[in-house]
Amino acid sequence: MHELQKFISGFLKFQENYFGEDGLFERLKLHEGQHPTTLLIGCCDSRVDPALLTGCDPGDLFVVRNVANLVPTCTPDAPPGVSSAIEFAVCGLEVERVIVLGHARCGGIRALLQGQVVAPDTDFLGRWMRFAAPAKAKVQRELAHRPEADQQRACELASILLSLDNLLSYPWIRTRVEAGRLTLHGWYFDIEAGALLAYSPRRQEFLPLVCPLDPAARAPR
Repeated sequence: MHELQKFISGFLKFQENYFGEDGLFERLKLHEGQHPTTLLIGCCDSRVDPALLTGCDPGDLFVVRNVANLVPTCTPDAPPGVSSAIEFAVCGLEVERVIVLGHARCGGIRALLQGQVVAPDTDFLGRWMRFAAPAKAKVQRELAHRPEADQQRACELASILLSLDNLLSYPWIRTRVEAGRLTLHGWYFDIEAGALLAYSPRRQEFLPLVCPLDPAARAPR
């Protein structure tokens, strides 16, 4: 009950902040529908809240969250939940950009690498993580001699790139990208360092977008 009360109290604060006189929702509800400019595909991990990480208000982001922030390839048997949300954001809402946001210490990637089965009777997790199998294969092929922590991080990064490639398998995404109407971005939240990395196609590597805080700057004086 304590947790439920926390949620209820949180909604009361939300209500005060956003539904008061001249609150954000007073403006949002005047517009027909929603008009986000960005689709963000993130992980279900409770520590990785896209709106919190980016400081966005309601209405700024169209968010799709799933285990390990994966994008299935465009096939007739692709899971319709994720694919339909992407289709609606791109074709219906006409977002201007898509961000795939991965993160460090991802449980889905760990399960993939370790072959972990959470519920043997169904193994929904294992079946979903098969979409990231090419990322796992690449890491095991190139980094088999490295420690598990290095392989985990490499697979987290590789899965972001795999999702970006898979996005281009959707014809209505590829058409918009080639026409310059849509841009694709790969971001990585380093939980340990509190930093944000972004993939640079030109450099073909993830580079700091927001560096970690300087420990000296945070030290009390």
